[in-house]
Amino acid sequence: MKKIALLIMGITLGCTAQEKTGKLVVENEKFYEYVDKDAEIEVLAEGFTWSEGPVWVKEGGFLLFSDVPQNTIFKWKEGEGITEFLKPSGYTGILPYSGEPGSNGLIINNEGELVACEHGDRRVTRMPLVGGGKFSLTDTWEGKRFNSPNDVVQASNGTYYFTDPPYGLPGREKSEIREIDAFGVYKIDAGGKVEMVIDSLTFPNGVALSPDEKTLYVTQSDPKAPYILAYDVKSNGSLENGRIFFDASSMVKPGLPGMPDGVKVDQNGTIFSTGPGGVLIITPKGELLGRIDTGQPTANCAWGDDGSVLYMTANNFLMRIKTKTVGDGF
Repeated sequence: MKKIALLIMGITLGCTAQEKTGKLVVENEKFYEYVDKDAEIEVLAEGFTWSEGPVWVKEGGFLLFSDVPQNTIFKWKEGEGITEFLKPSGYTGILPYSGEPGSNGLIINNEGELVACEHGDRRVTRMPLVGGGKFSLTDTWEGKRFNSPNDVVQASNGTYYFTDPPYGLPGREKSEIREIDAFGVYKIDAGGKVEMVIDSLTFPNGVALSPDEKTLYVTQSDPKAPYILAYDVKSNGSLENGRIFFDASSMVKPGLPGMPDGVKVDQNGTIFSTGPGGVLIITPKGELLGRIDTGQPTANCAWGDDGSVLYMTANNFLMRIKTKTVGDGF
């Protein structure tokens, strides 16, 4: 306990004076319709191992996010800084397990519960924010354990979609404890039925729905195929017409840090996806307007406050930037 307390103290003290970092990289002047030219990236906290999966909790006015290697969910709140929210967050077994045993993607579901993709326990869970108690949404498909659920989104009708790459497994894609050959994308319907809806990707990662819920976006963190893919959502929740929505290959080759990873949308359907060089801003037609360059490999992002503030988990940092748009769901 002493080691954990010292770690939290170090992180909190490290963010008492909020520093400015990074830069805006503009490809199209329309970029400034989303981010002001004078907007600055703030460093809110640092000292994490690999920060991931941010989600804003409206009822409490705070942010939760994962530190996957530390097997911890942290809480950040204006005026209070960083505190430990949940540990263990994604692995309850006997260590060591892998380099990324903790929770990854987090959302607040339609019932106001915290939903977490848990690498080490290889499941997707839901947990009331008050009163405690964690419940498994799913931990197997056709009797086989998942690889390491990574990111999740929920539709208004209750259906969940989540990705299942090998990042949390010991040995990753070469792990001896893998039970499912594919690195799939799965659907959990409102009745709890689990179905693999995509089986053809190499390293699926982030997942998001368009505001009208007619399109599912899935990022692929493969340096040989660094894509954001789009799928049409049918009335029964299944997917069709998979296609490359955005190809980040030209950004990977110059050595910009990061891969397509976490992805969110604003109320107008504009895509904010982490990728090479920070957070990419892409129109619904697939045109890159520019990027919020954090200077770090950037894992994920989430809308917060009144919906206009974009929080970003970037390597060992937690950052934010004020935008001129509003995130979907606000």
